Formats: sequence, structure tokens, C-alpha cells
Amino acid sequence: MSEEIEHVQCLIIGSGPAGYTAAIYAARADLKPVMYTGMEPGGQLTQTTDVDNFPGYPSGIMGPEMMEDFRKQAERFGTDIRFGYVSSVDFSSLPHKVVVDEIKTITADTVIISTGATAKWLGLPSEQQYNGFGVSACAVCDGFFFKGQDVAIVGAGDTAAEEATYLAKLCKKVYMIVRRDEFRASKAMVHRVLNTPNIEVIYNSETKEILGNGKNVTAVRITNNQTGAETDLPVEGFFVAIGHKPNTDIFKGWLDMDETGYLKTIPGTSKTNIEGVFASGDVQDHYYRQAITAAGSGCMAALDAERYLAAKEHEVKEVI
Repeated sequence: MSEEIEHVQCLIIGSGPAGYTAAIYAARADLKPVMYTGMEPGGQLTQTTDVDNFPGYPSGIMGPEMMEDFRKQAERFGTDIRFGYVSSVDFSSLPHKVVVDEIKTITADTVIISTGATAKWLGLPSEQQYNGFGVSACAVCDGFFFKGQDVAIVGAGDTAAEEATYLAKLCKKVYMIVRRDEFRASKAMVHRVLNTPNIEVIYNSETKEILGNGKNVTAVRITNNQTGAETDLPVEGFFVAIGHKPNTDIFKGWLDMDETGYLKTIPGTSKTNIEGVFASGDVQDHYYRQAITAAGSGCMAALDAERYLAAKEHEVKEVI
């Protein structure tokens, strides 16, 4: 059976705010982008209910609806959007080779990676039941909805400590659930948490279940892993801050990454260590992780790809 091969100028892998914005800019630059959405078209925002902090939506918008708007705009300018996942890559030579669904080979002059990152969850059925209805993996995104209420956050690293202090500015009370008898966070962040009056740290504790009324979170049941004692904390919000995993496994061995797997880009650009390969969105941003910053970096990636191709074309003309 002959292998199916297709050549494109610009291939975009992933379809969140970064991927769709890259598609809009690349299509307007006449790069005729082809996008493969991955198994979750729209990315993390399709799991989000209210998005209240993205400019241009004064009344807020549901995450899936916003991603549908992004998709329509990308298609309006001519982006070829396809459902499928990239199963392997070969960046050893130009054009780059990408295999889709383990069947089809795409050769691409430029590749924009926008595969995002996936929040790590505790793995509780009740956690998924109330995801978007009191359970969140992003305090900066969703903390506003719990203003003046009691919330809990699970985690012990810098991100958890930072998000706990952020929530403390908005919420009446913040319970911080820490599995061990100490933090993993830096001393500065621990000091900040311990000196915030409305944060109560509960050590040696693990989340057993998130309780609710069928619509919203009403409490969280925790277990002391030293004594076995169970306690129900009455809260309206439950935040998971145990980390994110960047979706970069298929790029290992090709692209430079940090110790946790986030792609490294040349500061101030979206350029990776491989010529013609660019990265945007949460796949290369473990710090901000917002829809607006992802969209901005998607714009950067498309502009970088356009300028890269223009420079290559100029080189060819000079040789001729």
C-alpha cells in the first residue's frame, strides 16, 4: 500500500487559542495553513464554563462557544482545519515530516506547535462531575467567581502557594490542603502563605471526595493520612494546583525542553532550536497559562513563520 504524502507551507498542530490565532494570521498572510486539531478541538477552554477575562466579550462567554468563534474566524480566512492527531515527527531535514493518525505523512516548510498542556487532576469521579461547577485547575482564571466565598486549594508547590495567595485577595477563606507535613514551594512563597491571615494550611491531608448538591460544590471531604480522621470543609470552590503536563511527548529528542517538558523558545520569539519549527501557547508557557497570552504567542508564531519563509524565498532568488 502506497503511503499518502501531502506538502503544505504551514502546518499547525493543536487548536486552542494559540493554534487558532496562528491560523488566522497565517491564513491572512496567504500561507494556506493546515491545522490538525488533536483529540480535543479547542483545547482546555472547551472544559471551561465562563470565560470572563478575554477582551471583546464584555458579558463573558462560555469556553466552548469562544473556541467555536475562533474556529469560524480561522476558517473564514481559509484555514484547512482537520480533525486528527500527530503521531510522530521527523525534524532531521527540510521540509519537516509529520505523521498524522499513524497513516498520513505531511511535509511542511514550517510547523507551528500549539499542543498546549494538560492539567494534572487528583483522579476523583466527583472532581470531574463538578469540573466547571465549582472545581477548577486555574485560580487566576476562575477565582473571581468565588469572591467573598470559602474555597479550598490542593497542592504544595510554588504554583499552589501563588494561587492560594491570589484567592485570598478575593475569597473570605482559603483552605490549603497539603499532603505532607511541609511545602514543596520556595521559602519566599511559603512565608507569603503563612503570613496571609485568611489562608488556613491543613497538613498531612488528602482529598477523599468533593461534595455537592448535584449542581455546585458544597464541601470537600479530606482525610488525615496520619490519623485517618475525616473532615468535611464547607466550601463553594475547589482548586487543583498539582501541576500541568505539557503535551510534548512526540517532540522528545527533537526539540529543546525544560526539565518538566515545556518547549524552549528563543526569548522574544516563538522559534525553537529547529529551523522552521515554532511553538506557541501553553506548550511553551508554564508561567502565565492564559487564553489571551496563548493567543498572543500564536500571533507571534505565525509572524515568525511568515518572515522565515520570506527570508528563505529571498535567499533562493539571490542564488538564482
